[in-house]
Amino acid sequence: MSYNASQIEVLEGLEGVRRRPGMYIGGTDESALHHLVVELLDNATDEASSGHANRIQVTLRKDGAVSVWDNGRGIPVDPLPRYPDRSALEVIMTTLHAGGKFHDKAYETAGGLNGVGVSVVNALSAWTEVVVDRDGHRWRQRFERGVAASPLEQLDATRRRGTLVTFLPDGDIFPLTRFDSTRLLEMCRAKAYLNRGLTVTLRDETQDAEQVFSYPDGMRDFVRELIPEERRVIADPFAGMLERFGEDGRGRMEWALVWTPEERGVILSYCNTIPTREGGVHETGLRAALFKSVREFAEARNLIPKGVEFAPEDVLDGLNGVLSLFIPNPEFAGQTKDRLTNHGVTRRVEAVIKDSLDHWLHGAPERAGSLVELVVDRARERLNRKKSMARVTRKSVTTRLTLPGKLTDCISSDTTATELFIVEGDSAGGSAKQARDRHTQAVLPLRGKILNVEQANLEKFEANVEIKNLITAIGAGSGRAFELEKVRYGRVIIMTDADVDGAHIASLLLTFFYRHMTPLVHGGRLFLAQPPLYRVSVGAETRYALDDAAKEAMVAAITRKKANAKVEISRFKGLGEMDPAQLRETTMAPASRHLLRVVVDDADATHDALDRLMGKRPAERFRFIQEKAPFARDHLDI
Repeated sequence: MSYNASQIEVLEGLEGVRRRPGMYIGGTDESALHHLVVELLDNATDEASSGHANRIQVTLRKDGAVSVWDNGRGIPVDPLPRYPDRSALEVIMTTLHAGGKFHDKAYETAGGLNGVGVSVVNALSAWTEVVVDRDGHRWRQRFERGVAASPLEQLDATRRRGTLVTFLPDGDIFPLTRFDSTRLLEMCRAKAYLNRGLTVTLRDETQDAEQVFSYPDGMRDFVRELIPEERRVIADPFAGMLERFGEDGRGRMEWALVWTPEERGVILSYCNTIPTREGGVHETGLRAALFKSVREFAEARNLIPKGVEFAPEDVLDGLNGVLSLFIPNPEFAGQTKDRLTNHGVTRRVEAVIKDSLDHWLHGAPERAGSLVELVVDRARERLNRKKSMARVTRKSVTTRLTLPGKLTDCISSDTTATELFIVEGDSAGGSAKQARDRHTQAVLPLRGKILNVEQANLEKFEANVEIKNLITAIGAGSGRAFELEKVRYGRVIIMTDADVDGAHIASLLLTFFYRHMTPLVHGGRLFLAQPPLYRVSVGAETRYALDDAAKEAMVAAITRKKANAKVEISRFKGLGEMDPAQLRETTMAPASRHLLRVVVDDADATHDALDRLMGKRPAERFRFIQEKAPFARDHLDI
């Protein structure tokens, strides 16, 4: 094959973004779709963080578009000296790496750093419209797929100021273009509690609903709302703010934390209001400071029993709260900014938190004693568990791993290729075993609906046979003893029937994995299979539909081509009813199947959802059913 100048392409404008969206927003899935809103919301919040705006509104429109408005200074509309025939607004919208955040003249601290966000939104949208109020007039310009579709228009005179960006995601880029109002709600809530004095409104025109978020006391208010007082070890959150953070004093740092008796906890960390879902240097400093301060306080007061030594997890388990930094020139890992990497931030955060917590603990010894008592109990439990595990290891060191009897394992042990399918019942298991590729695909049938681990106590959890089988088959332990590198399969795939019962079983399994094998989920190794619900036949041609909507669209497409076509529709009652060839073609064969990767966009929202929907409070589930009743009526024909 020849290779010369004729094979070289030069992509103009934003075409590179459209060709490779994953480089800029991580992919084209639902998470990437919502990242478009994140980019615009971050820009609006930068105006608020810099003191130029105090109101933001996000609107989910009936036509599927989303708009983000702020009452900040407005995008500049005057011509750029370098591009005298184009306004600054047009350049910003149509050019990568164009913006006002490469220096500190317009923004002292900002989340948008690379001049990429809004232009990427524009590139990946069927159309975008920008309306700016500034310089005594309203201005408007429209774009289509990243290209200006109209000149900048000067409209009516106005004394207002602000920016309104409205966009419709491009269906040629995103398989799914419908936004989840719950995700948008959590984004808006976060921006409000991270910026005292900022009011953020979410307007959902599809539901004719509006929610307003405002936290006068910032993150302290949010943490009190997040963790009810009865769940806190100490009633008052450990909270504080440093107005002049960093070597040059241009940064700001704020935190609010509470401890709970549960093992699970969620720390939400941010830099310049950007959620750092994978943590980073600021979280490292926070955790180090908390451990050192609590250990030194306990040692100084002689509160540590003989033979007990604290470990970081003893202090950090059950910790919930928020850590927020505002710093000039933050450095993130990647455009999606999931991890903060600035050199020197760990040391500075650790110093601030440790000094503050030292005063907090010594200022109220009785309050601090409750926390130390909790940490001592956890340390004892950990040491006892370690001794127990050591006895088990010595006992079984010469024995082979005993796998569950119903597990049909694969031949290969290469985790880059192997998959474990978890199915419900022997019937589905029998079909799956015949449909699988025995070299790389293993099948584990489970009996009935597994235990709801959100409600079960430790005794029930340890005694449950199906849970034991799952943990043994995966081979990496569970809970705090879970080790991701020991997982025996590259992918763990939940494969349940395409009906309500199947969805319930999948929900129980998702709860188990998120609560007891959390790194598996965060590592992107848990998936949901997508078996079809219907078989649609026209003569000798057979197609498969995932759900009612897909079936109706399929039938409509067939009848448009051939009005008198005889369409036969059959509904699968379950995976066990599908013959192995059908199951292989539609659900298990990598070349033809569809998998959904399980991801966690918002750990706080996920924790709250599991607690509400799977936990011990039926009133919360009833409230959720009431809230979602209009959705069920509109989408489920009830």
